[in-house]
Amino acid sequence: MAGGAFFASGKMGRLVPVRLRTGTDVTNGLKQICEELGIKYGAVLVGIGSVRQLSYCVLTPKPETKIGAGYTDPEVVPGPVEIVGLSGVIFQSEQGETLLHLHGTFSDKVGKVYAGHVVAGANPVLATLDAMIGEVADAKMIRRMDEEVGMGLYTPEAA
Repeated sequence: MAGGAFFASGKMGRLVPVRLRTGTDVTNGLKQICEELGIKYGAVLVGIGSVRQLSYCVLTPKPETKIGAGYTDPEVVPGPVEIVGLSGVIFQSEQGETLLHLHGTFSDKVGKVYAGHVVAGANPVLATLDAMIGEVADAKMIRRMDEEVGMGLYTPEAA
């Protein structure tokens, strides 16, 4: 860590164009592709498409936490819902499990916009999810406990 940031210098590896099919969960489908291709660290650079329903969380005040904020319980928006933009990071747990942390912007059938943290296992693709995964090489990205914040967070490290 230097100054106020954790960081590591790496380089871009593979660029993986993806299309998830109807009925596939957004997070789990992207995770499966990463595992199949051996991508341990990277980013979901962009994603657009639609889901049958949207399940997401947002930050809310939680005075009982170290930072005074935390995620809400999942909110569910019935579909069809447009994925206006999706992005996130791909990293590993300390036990070697592939993890994705995705956020997105969405709109419902009347154009009302929603945004927040995408809930894994609860966002089935309607028609398609068109996405690009970028692999990071020569750097590690591990979920580690951050005692200052009081939660496990993505932490870049030198390879």
